[in-house]
Amino acid sequence: MLSGRLSPARSTAVAARTGIALGVGITILFVTGLISHLIQHPPDWFWWPAHPVWLYRVTQGVHVTVGVMMIPLLLVKLWSVYPRFFAKPSVRRALPEALERASVAVLLGAVLFQIVTGLFNTAQFYPWKFFFTTTHHAMAYVAFGAVVVHLAVKLPVVRQALSRPVSEPEEAPRAGVSRRAVLAAAGLGAVVAGLAVAGQSAPFLRWVSLLAPRSGQGPQGVPINRTAAAAAVTETARSPHYALSVKVGGRERSFSRADLEALPQYDSVLPIACVEGWSATGHWSGVRLRDLLAQVGEYGGGDVRFVSLETTGIYGSSVLPHTHVVDASTLIALRLGGEDLALDHGYPCRLIAPNRPGVLQTKWLKSIEELS
Repeated sequence: MLSGRLSPARSTAVAARTGIALGVGITILFVTGLISHLIQHPPDWFWWPAHPVWLYRVTQGVHVTVGVMMIPLLLVKLWSVYPRFFAKPSVRRALPEALERASVAVLLGAVLFQIVTGLFNTAQFYPWKFFFTTTHHAMAYVAFGAVVVHLAVKLPVVRQALSRPVSEPEEAPRAGVSRRAVLAAAGLGAVVAGLAVAGQSAPFLRWVSLLAPRSGQGPQGVPINRTAAAAAVTETARSPHYALSVKVGGRERSFSRADLEALPQYDSVLPIACVEGWSATGHWSGVRLRDLLAQVGEYGGGDVRFVSLETTGIYGSSVLPHTHVVDASTLIALRLGGEDLALDHGYPCRLIAPNRPGVLQTKWLKSIEELS
């Protein structure tokens, strides 16, 4: 039983309800984060569709927005239960209580790590030496597993707390803020936090998303993560001797920028969506990938690798599966918004395919090769 000096809002009613909201949110984060990881590092059994073209935009936008919404919920949850962390354990239950507190410490540490590092990633701020993507993915299993274990341990308490109205006192009434007020504040805080960043994924919310790291602004109206200068391709991309090497069916051919412009041109209206949560729709123009491959040889249906002129980054190449290779909206883009690609958007040409993370939309293309 809580001390009479504590607020009545520090109760199992508040802890249970905020805990359920956190559990739902963490499940959404786990599923959407796993989808993003599988797209970027697909095992043999994984399949991701080319349509609808906005699906990844939604799943990753939800991932980042829900992650931010968890911050006020987690703070209220901690506020409601933290006095219990320092309560003296009973002699008879010393070991079970010690194990329970250790499990809570793992849960809290993993969730805080995921939220803080994820938030820093949206701002592209990395004050650490580990690789964010793989570490974030590994810790997701720790966080989700800890939630499942904690729920299993606390299920009887949660069921009992949820069976009573929020306003029903658990003990003698005490002065202080009510449980309803705390829960309302938690819910409102989560909504406000979500709206503060959701505009980077949902354009119609940009006017209220004051904390969104990306706003839709950038060269030709589309944001960028990595500039040509950062990729060290400024000179090679502008070289008059530039040529794109394409290998298909055992044959190889090189295409200059002029050669690509001489081929039939098509338009695709596709969003570019990044793992940081931002996305923007672009009006792209260029050569259909399947048409370009046909100019060289007979496409055998395999995956296709794209290699960039970039040599300094970790995303200098990507592999496109068959489903996307043959899709009519997949382009070797030469223009954006009716203008030649800006250098920072991948001039002289780049890949743009539907329903893919931005890190896999390889810019400053050097070569294209069908894999056996």
